[in-house]
Amino acid sequence: MSYDRSHYDRPHRGGGNRRRYKDDYDAHDRRTRDSFESPEQILKNTIIKLGEVDPIQELPRLAKQIREQVPLSVPVISEGIRIAVTEQPYKIPYYAALLRLLHDPTEGENAESSTSSSLGKQVLEDFWKGFQGYLDKLAWRDVRLCIHFFAHLTVAQVISIESMSALLQSFAAVLDEFGVSYGRGRNAALCAIEGLIISGAVMAKSSSSNTTEIIKTVQNYNDSIYAPKLLVQPAMSLFTESRSLENADEVIDTGLFVLKALDSFEFVEASESFPQPYLDFPDLDPTVSAPFELPAILVPPEVIELDGLATDAGEDAQVKKEDWPQYFFHLFDNETTPDSATPAGFLVRSQILDTIDIFEINRKECARLLLEYPKWCVPGTFKPKPGAPEPEFESGKNWQLESTVIEAILGSLYLLPESTHKTVYHIALITELCKLSPSTVGPAVGKSIRRLYTALGDGFDVENARRFAEWFAVHMSNFGFQWVWKEWLPDLELSEQHPKRTFIRRALEFEIRLSYHDRVLKTLPEPMQNDTTVISDQTPGPAFEYEDPTHPHYDTAQSILSLLRGRSKANEVLSHIESLKTTLESSGTHLHVDNTIRSISIHCLLSIGSRSFSHLLNAIERYLPLLRGLAGTDAESKQDILSAVASFWHLNRQMVNIVFDKLMQYQIVDPTDVVGWTFENVGGDAHSGMRPMSLSAFEWDLLKGALDKANGRVMVARRKVAALRKEHDDSVARVKASVGADVGSIEMDADVKPFKQDDSASENPQLTVALKAFASLTREQKGALARTIEGFVSCLAPCPSAGRQNPYAETVITEQAWEVRATWGADEWNTWETWGWYRHFCRTYSPYLRNYQETLGTVGFAKIEGSTSPAAKLMKKTWGMATGQES
Repeated sequence: MSYDRSHYDRPHRGGGNRRRYKDDYDAHDRRTRDSFESPEQILKNTIIKLGEVDPIQELPRLAKQIREQVPLSVPVISEGIRIAVTEQPYKIPYYAALLRLLHDPTEGENAESSTSSSLGKQVLEDFWKGFQGYLDKLAWRDVRLCIHFFAHLTVAQVISIESMSALLQSFAAVLDEFGVSYGRGRNAALCAIEGLIISGAVMAKSSSSNTTEIIKTVQNYNDSIYAPKLLVQPAMSLFTESRSLENADEVIDTGLFVLKALDSFEFVEASESFPQPYLDFPDLDPTVSAPFELPAILVPPEVIELDGLATDAGEDAQVKKEDWPQYFFHLFDNETTPDSATPAGFLVRSQILDTIDIFEINRKECARLLLEYPKWCVPGTFKPKPGAPEPEFESGKNWQLESTVIEAILGSLYLLPESTHKTVYHIALITELCKLSPSTVGPAVGKSIRRLYTALGDGFDVENARRFAEWFAVHMSNFGFQWVWKEWLPDLELSEQHPKRTFIRRALEFEIRLSYHDRVLKTLPEPMQNDTTVISDQTPGPAFEYEDPTHPHYDTAQSILSLLRGRSKANEVLSHIESLKTTLESSGTHLHVDNTIRSISIHCLLSIGSRSFSHLLNAIERYLPLLRGLAGTDAESKQDILSAVASFWHLNRQMVNIVFDKLMQYQIVDPTDVVGWTFENVGGDAHSGMRPMSLSAFEWDLLKGALDKANGRVMVARRKVAALRKEHDDSVARVKASVGADVGSIEMDADVKPFKQDDSASENPQLTVALKAFASLTREQKGALARTIEGFVSCLAPCPSAGRQNPYAETVITEQAWEVRATWGADEWNTWETWGWYRHFCRTYSPYLRNYQETLGTVGFAKIEGSTSPAAKLMKKTWGMATGQES
């Protein structure tokens, strides 16, 4: 294609275009008027854009511009700084320096006037109002970043040490609240920890400082949350209860370690860990510029909405999302990326994570800012870019920026039980970084992949291994599926179910979903191409069992297919199926006629819907009566339908999950049916015969889909009941008000039906129906959860009379067995992975398990009640950690 300008010239030059030109001019004129910025807007934008060239040189000019603004608008200045502080955390020290300049009295001011009308003090007073708003809304990230700002201002002598100490103590007091949730406690602790790291150098010199008391309060709180940390470690250890890991750290543990180390040396090291541009200014004279006194605060309590709904057993049906401790995985040594156990390393990671969080809406801008991050750090923190001049002095750090950023992004991705943001955001952000600087980010990504791959054999959590496979596959698809697969050829000698082998299979399966089979196959070395345990030799697609003319039921299937392709009515197809059933029964050669007919019918229906997703939906929706007739009301029929779906799509397991979801959506099967089918068919082809029952990521996806469906239905039903109750109560209130008012002056709303004072839900038909639906869906939800627990018990702690025993369930959880894991076979690794999915089930659905712990604990663990086996004890202990019974 040519890019010559003639292609863009207007084809006609006559007068008919004059009106178009006039319209274009008018539109441009309107845009110009709309985009006009007032002097206040220009000033605010200038404040926000501080440091685009050189922040140190810009500070005096900006301070002068602010003072010369006429009329001077303190709220505009305050708003600009507040936006910048909460959206550009890496600039906070420079905004503290700006306020320090504004705090200086102008020439000609005397001490009395300056202390009462300092511009810096006026701005800070207005800034405090915004901070109080963040606090009232419990916008924790914004609150914490404002505390960073206050801490820098304390070091700059703008804020008094006593008031800053009281502010941090207010957040420490949250940790002493009775029954404080972990999310609230963690956020309050981080506010106190990071505020102390920044301002501790000046607070330690004050006799009124309560630094030691704050550290002790955080330590006591941290000691009280021991058990939950064991469930969310990125490396799974089944035989130890140590919460310290070699290649990971928990954020509160690390913050406390940094604080204690700084406190022992009076916070000397802190001043070298982050920029302090305000220290270049002369000290403030307190008699001329008195420090600002921060008002006292009380951190508001969490808002808990009570809807009054309960289950049939009287249990609270409301679910509150749980917050868990945050462990960040380390990919590199402390010479390559920041050591989080140092003040500089802790704050660098915190700022990078905040930037990732803030710019979720704009990954391109986020990538650009992350690669420019060294600009806002102490010189020498990161190695200079290739070709850049060497730094004037050696800081002793010289970390690699790209490795640091990738480690932080992946650390956020691998938080358990779920990452802070959707997986696709982390993946897309890494892709943007690679596009911006492929020569520097690419090697960091490659090293990260190799480090994560190595960790797979050392206990890397099963959920994180699944996310790793997703990221690897999507990243490869964005860059031509180019990977040095030859590096992993020696691992083909490992057990087929070894985590590394499992990862390779899963990653290739994801790659095929993103491309096609032959394209991915050609990227592999020949030994992998020829190994069917690495990649299937068959292209993913439908497997119509009755397509072969030699099949005994070929004619039967073709007769049903003809009706379906001809779009016959569902009742006609059902009548034909009944006649086929009668024919098979009369032949006397089939023992399971109903099962056979259901299998043929489902295969035929899926066959006509196999061309695309829209074909599938159309087929299901058109023949819903047929599916309901085949499913009936008994569990066996529904199990037959699910088995037929799995058989038809066994070459494309993603479609199994999709069809199961649609069958649940149209209520052909229930979530409990899917859970039961999953545990009865665990392991697929690799688990034929009487081998131990175990779960893989595929079965977990089926379980998660079913449980999420059950939980989602309850949530929708709850919202409907709440809305109807509110509508009912509002109607009653309006009627009461109208009865007590002057009837002659107030007209009743014609749409409002009068209610008596004793009206109840039973007299509101809609609400009655909604409450019954809610009760039914809640029973279904508890049934699905209980069936899941029973399934895990059957896999990991089967009763002695069970047909499929698992002797490895008790051996793989011992330290002795783990040390010789190199000798493990497929059954050992399958069992170890099943333990991982059980842990993930407990932590992911802990809010529901906690609400129904009495019912679920009684029903789910009935088969191992009183058992003293190590496997049974570990299952109950894990359950106790998730439900809060283990401290």
